[in-house]
Amino acid sequence: MSVYIVYAIKSEMDERIYVGFSLNVERRLKEHNAGKTKSTKGYRPWHLIYTEEAEGRIVARNREKYFKSGIGKEFLKSL
Repeated sequence: MSVYIVYAIKSEMDERIYVGFSLNVERRLKEHNAGKTKSTKGYRPWHLIYTEEAEGRIVARNREKYFKSGIGKEFLKSL
């Protein structure tokens, strides 16, 4: 089973937070900052504010959903 990284990045432009998961966070952050992701392209540059390991894709997806929820988003804003 693969270990995924659930991550949160923050836009330096307007402080918005984006949550996702990947097997390679460094590569994924470069993609966000290169404008290769439609939903984050207009808010560059981004910097990493949180990472968490998750055992498998399903667990990673559930954690991503949590961080996109109200209580999860509040936790990320408090960092």
